[in-house]
Amino acid sequence: MDFTLTKEQRLVQKTVREFAEREVAPLAQEIDEQARFPHETVEKMAELGLLGMMVDPKWGGGGMDTVSYTIAIEEISRACATTGVICSVNNSLACWPLETFGTEDQKERYLRRLATGEALGAFALTEPGAGTDAGAQRTVAVRDGDDYVIEGSKVFISNAAAAEVFVIFALTDPEKGSRGISAFIVERSFPGFGAGTVEDKMGIRGNGAAEIFFEDMRVPAENRLGEEGKGFKIAMATLDGGRIGIAAQAIGIAQAAFDEALRYSTEREQFGRPISKFQAIQWFLADMATEIAAARH
Repeated sequence: MDFTLTKEQRLVQKTVREFAEREVAPLAQEIDEQARFPHETVEKMAELGLLGMMVDPKWGGGGMDTVSYTIAIEEISRACATTGVICSVNNSLACWPLETFGTEDQKERYLRRLATGEALGAFALTEPGAGTDAGAQRTVAVRDGDDYVIEGSKVFISNAAAAEVFVIFALTDPEKGSRGISAFIVERSFPGFGAGTVEDKMGIRGNGAAEIFFEDMRVPAENRLGEEGKGFKIAMATLDGGRIGIAAQAIGIAQAAFDEALRYSTEREQFGRPISKFQAIQWFLADMATEIAAARH
């Protein structure tokens, strides 16, 4: 298999790397120490077209291929883990399910806003008692005329502190278990929507991960994403793509750690020479570089 990047992919890499080094990296330490959501950086990513990279241009996206997308996420995460998460969530977990399962009207109303950065998105599946067991949802959605009335809560929702559009999941038929889960597009402005305390998450303290809750929240039936009862399948398909973004984040963070280790090894001296000259240190660095390259390809 040929792992050589195309001319277009190299351009994406160069452009995003320069942007990340100039606009993202200088704020990374402050963002993590203060657990501050980087609104200004998100706005700049939107201007560069990084919030809807794989979305069809007809909806305001960049129409990128998946490799170009992962290259961009790696470069952003290399500069700041928090910013990498924010960008990946909007692309993989908010834009993707809307473009894949949404109606034309939903795409016009929501996908375009997410892809252009007019609004930020989030994906709300995890609950206090339903983490990896996503089928054990307790949030319920009851049909009432032209609306669904939703009750429940979600936890550890990345981007929740700043997102305006959420893809959420709730039971529309509790008797069917995972086959009774449906997906909905929810706006932060809907009456009954609330957000709790931002979670303290090591290394990504600024990504606004928080609990969200719904109290008699009325959601128009036209905001159901996909067919009723197909929510679990939508969630699993979305997470398949989301894992690609997470992998790219991990590689970016690993590359940044390697870069820092290499730099330090050339500056730190022992016994009259840089520690990078000692074979034991070289072994460590070689192993790191090898594993990062293997993960990337």
